[in-house]
Amino acid sequence: MSNDMDELKSQVAELQDKLETAEKKLEQNYYFSDAAVSDPYVFTVPENGMPAKIVKTQIENNHELDFNNKLNTSSYVNVSFEEEEDEIALMGLRVNLADQTVYPQSYKMHDSVVNMIANLWHCPKPDDFDEYDVFAGAGTVGSTEACLLAGLALKFRWRRWYAKRNGLNEDAVMGERPNLVISSCYQAAWEKLFKYMDVEPRLIYPSSSNFKIQADQVSSLVDDHTIGVVCIMGNHYGGQYDPVHDVDSIVETINRERDFQVGIHVDAASGGFIAPFQDDLSPWDFRLPNVLSISASGHKYGESVCGTGWVVWRERKDLSEHVAISVTYLGGKADSYTLNFSRPASGVYVQYYKLLRYGISGYRQVCDNMMSNAQHIRAALSQMTVNGQPRFIILDDGPRDCLPVVTAMLNPECNFTYDDIDLQHVLSQQHWYVSGYKMGINDPITEEYRALFSDQDKDKTMFRIVVKNNLTRNMANHLVDSFEAAFELLDAVDFSAIHGTDASSLRHKDQKRLTNHC
Repeated sequence: MSNDMDELKSQVAELQDKLETAEKKLEQNYYFSDAAVSDPYVFTVPENGMPAKIVKTQIENNHELDFNNKLNTSSYVNVSFEEEEDEIALMGLRVNLADQTVYPQSYKMHDSVVNMIANLWHCPKPDDFDEYDVFAGAGTVGSTEACLLAGLALKFRWRRWYAKRNGLNEDAVMGERPNLVISSCYQAAWEKLFKYMDVEPRLIYPSSSNFKIQADQVSSLVDDHTIGVVCIMGNHYGGQYDPVHDVDSIVETINRERDFQVGIHVDAASGGFIAPFQDDLSPWDFRLPNVLSISASGHKYGESVCGTGWVVWRERKDLSEHVAISVTYLGGKADSYTLNFSRPASGVYVQYYKLLRYGISGYRQVCDNMMSNAQHIRAALSQMTVNGQPRFIILDDGPRDCLPVVTAMLNPECNFTYDDIDLQHVLSQQHWYVSGYKMGINDPITEEYRALFSDQDKDKTMFRIVVKNNLTRNMANHLVDSFEAAFELLDAVDFSAIHGTDASSLRHKDQKRLTNHC
């Protein structure tokens, strides 16, 4: 009897183990769990945790509902990584780059990247280089933080100059509001500077024929409260470069004739890793004496991970020294240039990897490939006609001396009932995300909706195709075919009634979001 009972207990235990194993297997499968019929967006922290597999699957399912990032031609952000890049990015997540005394080798890699980029932009070697072993610069969270730091450095530099010029003390200068001259084609980073840092925007509205500020427009906007002029190397609307060389000459004349000290910041968010590999460009970087700082997004054509940016100043004295904070409470003395403190080293690791992996010749080859594919798309769109007229007006600066971007608008003379934003939505049915935009912006101070260009109505539309390294010729051909397929539908439908409904107000709100898309 005892043996039978023991055997029965053993069988029961074995069945319990099998049941628990089966339940665990079932629990690990998201589609057999209660989570499969629950709301995937949790608004309160759950009382009890969930298995890792289920949480991961839930996130993966949400991600699947996004657009395919490789078919997103709206964003400039790099989405293509080698296996080694993924691995070092994960390695960098465990390193707080702000803690320089604990992670000195990681920070040496940071400084190495700053030096490589400073040399790429022809920054003169500063007098204090041997003391610091690095140019005046910093890795940032995207180009937004880089622009804010550069703007603040110009603002503090101006305060010191203005106080001395007018015999004012520090408190008196604080009551003076400075201004910054910039194109209306600015990226969202500058709107943050205007709003958060109390700087007045002096906007230049370019023509839709070139999207660029003209040097002679600068002089009338500069006064003794001007902290600087921003030149954009690759505006996000059309990829054109502001004429930095010409602006430098105007600024030189202004400073000499009016006894000012106005400098230039080059916002090279997208062009900082493209322009150095385009040999026919006029000087646009630190070769020009009035260029005091340059910023760029490492995660765009620098091809690092999202959240990577860089800023380089011509020198520390009277520039980056204004935004440097000395930190001693982490076990040693270190200077922090950035607005936020703690940050992972992933962006620095991947940028360091990419600069060594590609080298100058590699970046040049990638640049040439992207420019070639952009021209291929541009030429194909230029050849599309309807009733003997071209479907598009090409607005970009291609095929040379600009970003690999194709920007166009539907030809108004064709009298289409649809616009470029309708085209965006129909193209999405072919899985491509091509942003359509209205030619308007919200005033950074008053929020008034106004025209982006000097010669176009604010409600006119255009679209933009950003060519990145992952867009191959075969993909470019598919995109062109998708345009043709989209027009089969668009030409067959009358959109007049749609544009006359209240839906247009919703479309406007959507465009405000898209306009600030990086």
